[in-house]
Amino acid sequence: MHFQYETKRLFLRILEPSEAEKVLNFQLNNMGYFERYEASRPANFYTLDYQKNTLQCEYNMAVQSSLFRYYAFLKGHPDQIIGTVCYRDIKRAGFFSCETGYKFDHRYWHHGYASETLEKTIDLMFYEEHLHRIQASVMPENDASIHLLESLGFEQEGIARQSALVCGQWQDHIRYALIRP
Repeated sequence: MHFQYETKRLFLRILEPSEAEKVLNFQLNNMGYFERYEASRPANFYTLDYQKNTLQCEYNMAVQSSLFRYYAFLKGHPDQIIGTVCYRDIKRAGFFSCETGYKFDHRYWHHGYASETLEKTIDLMFYEEHLHRIQASVMPENDASIHLLESLGFEQEGIARQSALVCGQWQDHIRYALIRP
């Protein structure tokens, strides 16, 4: 597995701790958009130290092939994060599966960047990491995310009741899965 890939319009990279300021800016610029759909965060989430520590941990996990978080950058602006996709809870030996999650800067929605990023990274998970199944969870009111998953071939499998604490309340999530063709 490499730590940098390219698509038609994007660079996808696993970041090192030295790039934590980019990640912090990405998170801060999208706080109101992301927090509606994500599990509650620790109090120090929006600090440079927290982001550095997270990047170090995620980098180490990528080296061990147990988690991959790719950040998306436009080719014309290689220093500004426009989105991220993560493959976590990677299981091998009998399961060969993982969970995915993604988020994109609200200024870049509806341009196909999420699809482009996911198409490339799904191929990486299936054909470089040899996984068989990728799962995703989405809140029922997140129509854009549901549309994205279904357009990529993910199929709905059911409801995970009260599966994540979001904005102080336990929220249901629709479970989706994509099986390697």
